[in-house]
Amino acid sequence: MPPGWVLEAHDSLPSTSALLARRAEAGAPEGLAILAREQTAGRGRAGRVWASPRGNLYLSVLLRPEGPAREAPQWSLLAGVALAEAAAAVLRDPAALRLKWPNDLLLGGAKCAGILAETALLPGGGLAWLSLGIGVNLARAPALPDRRTAWLDAGLSPDAFAPRLLARLGHWRAVQRAEGFAPVRAAWRRFGPAVGEAITLHGLDAPARFVGLAEDGSLLLEVAGTCRAIPAGEVLSQGGVASHAAGD
Repeated sequence: MPPGWVLEAHDSLPSTSALLARRAEAGAPEGLAILAREQTAGRGRAGRVWASPRGNLYLSVLLRPEGPAREAPQWSLLAGVALAEAAAAVLRDPAALRLKWPNDLLLGGAKCAGILAETALLPGGGLAWLSLGIGVNLARAPALPDRRTAWLDAGLSPDAFAPRLLARLGHWRAVQRAEGFAPVRAAWRRFGPAVGEAITLHGLDAPARFVGLAEDGSLLLEVAGTCRAIPAGEVLSQGGVASHAAGD
């Protein structure tokens, strides 16, 4: 295990995130990671069911970052960078990996991993703790009704991939602690959409193109000639030829 992490591995759990939340409420320190080789009640963003067959990675990690609750969405982006780097290191074609704001990793345009961030708040509005639940299709790609799926097919077990991912998470946690969010934001852009790429956002009917990320991690889109900052939402699709758009 990389320094700073303690891994608690289970053969089967209902949900790694649910168990991690109980550990966090009981006072577990930052750096706890819980892995399950199978989940029977896995969940994704917006309450979606996360199919969890054996062979894929199901990992939840506990952080206790200092800072206001409004910074919580930045941690999904940090986890995305760590996940993209860990996956890129084991793929024959790492250029096929892309990050989709705010919490998905794509391989050849198909979803191969997702991140679920959950928080608890202190009475003063700060973060008491933050959980990052990460699911990665290592060996198989369960079907989803609304998008294509893919798997990394890198020949790694969950037990072998988890330390690689935790090492990159630890690296970016240290960078964030020392330098703030700006380096994380720059790293995310390396894996994110190209400037000018077409973006379809849930609840936004007008055509939009990717401009960049704001300093707080909000999505910047050009919509009808105007740059708009989207602090929360779900990108349904991204793709298309890059064209000129305003800088970030």
